[in-house]
Amino acid sequence: MPRATNNPASRARRKKIMKAARGYFGARSKVYTVAKNAVEKGWLYAFRDRKYKKRSYRRLWIARINAATRMEGITYSRFIHALGQKGISLNRKALADLALNHPRTFRAIVDAVKAQA
Repeated sequence: MPRATNNPASRARRKKIMKAARGYFGARSKVYTVAKNAVEKGWLYAFRDRKYKKRSYRRLWIARINAATRMEGITYSRFIHALGQKGISLNRKALADLALNHPRTFRAIVDAVKAQA
């Protein structure tokens, strides 16, 4: 009985990797074994950075809120604490958007919270 190599599936696997490696420099887009390493490393970075993106956006939002609240004469920490005590449930993304694009609305929130702090 002849040896079976499952050629269609093997070729499809290699094609998938080579397609994903398009645009890579030199052997990374031409040689299968090098391309496979590069693509797998890229997928690892993509997986890791999807998690990291959430962290970095939260840091950005906090920095924006902090800058805006300090202009109003209150620190970020006191502002967030007072928001919780007041029962205002706006997340940091919404607060940062208000601080950046709607400063009057943000100022009104800060003024409402300042009495509490």
